[in-house]
Amino acid sequence: MRLLPAVSDHLGMETTNPNSIHTPAWITQVWVSFGVSTVGLLGGIYFLEVSTWARAFLAAASLLAINSTFALAKTVRDVHEEQRLVNRVDNARVTKLITENDPMAAF
Repeated sequence: MRLLPAVSDHLGMETTNPNSIHTPAWITQVWVSFGVSTVGLLGGIYFLEVSTWARAFLAAASLLAINSTFALAKTVRDVHEEQRLVNRVDNARVTKLITENDPMAAF
């Protein structure tokens, strides 16, 4: 499992991305906290004093909630990145128009 985004250098060797906003310690902490919370949740469901059907329902609902959280986080990230890209393209177009049609360039 890769914890850091990788980039290829000019020799084709993969290195970690120096422009990444997340440190290895942060990424490790996020994965460990996710694992601990998931194991705690499922362990708590397992040791509940309820019927097997109730445990199965709670476990399925918990896994669905975890899956939905990942899907929501990915969608929010993708929308944000797409908007950033659109804004960068729009800014480049405006800058190009301004430099090409500078009314003060004739003076």
